[in-house]
Amino acid sequence: ERSAILAVHIKDKAASDDVDLDTVAKGTPGMSGADLANLVNEAALNAVRMERQSITQDDFEAARDRILMGQRRESVAMTDREKEVTAYHEGGHALIATLFANADTVHKVTILPTGQALGVTMQLPEERHAYSQDYIEDRLAVLFGGRMAEDTVFGVTSTGAANDLIQATELSRRMVAEWGMSDRVGPMAWGSDNQVFLGDGLVSGRDYSDETARVIDEEVERILRTQENRARQALLEHRSALDRIASALLDKETISGNEVAQLIPEPTLPSEDEDPISEAANPPPIGQSGSD
Repeated sequence: ERSAILAVHIKDKAASDDVDLDTVAKGTPGMSGADLANLVNEAALNAVRMERQSITQDDFEAARDRILMGQRRESVAMTDREKEVTAYHEGGHALIATLFANADTVHKVTILPTGQALGVTMQLPEERHAYSQDYIEDRLAVLFGGRMAEDTVFGVTSTGAANDLIQATELSRRMVAEWGMSDRVGPMAWGSDNQVFLGDGLVSGRDYSDETARVIDEEVERILRTQENRARQALLEHRSALDRIASALLDKETISGNEVAQLIPEPTLPSEDEDPISEAANPPPIGQSGSD
């Protein structure tokens, strides 16, 4: 359906023979008709900026990157140390995403400052409407990949993982409190804190006890620690591959998911066999902050 919508919006524009709308459509899961119209317009604008007479496949790639990852920040000049840390951080994300069977496919990795980030690992998720526990756990491991890569290589972590930690904490809390993915808490769902109007403002309330809140917090920490350790162990076992990915990023600044896979000769790690598919909201893409 997305390919057909793209065809409608591009019919009155000059497009080169190399444009494959099916390939473009595969990289736009979740986009609405308006989003796809915007994608075509961005591709046309990029072709104009590059002084081309027609839209190419590269223009669509650039347009999608701009929409999903943000605009390149040409004015940001990183130090050699920042580039190296960023390369290992993004390399950690990419390595874990490639190794773990349930993780979304890596499309592109860059250490060029983009949006609010110093680097970005872009994945292309399949279009799903429900998510299994093993998929969510692998996603958590990917989120920890950048932080654990920094710790493994440099022995310290940076603020670059701030957004990763926010996403991971929110995702694990939903696993425990909303999706019934904790044996200790059981098949119960409370949702997020309720907003209650009292007097002149709103205060947060909840429909469970302090003891339950403590158990939820402990389970959230357990899940996060478990996935952090999975990421750390994988990085230690595949340290040579991490070094190769970071070196390629420092050399080229941007590499594709296929290039990442070629730098990992080891076999794919088996995934954890967990619960069946759970009705879950579409998780957000991996966000980036600092060097993430």
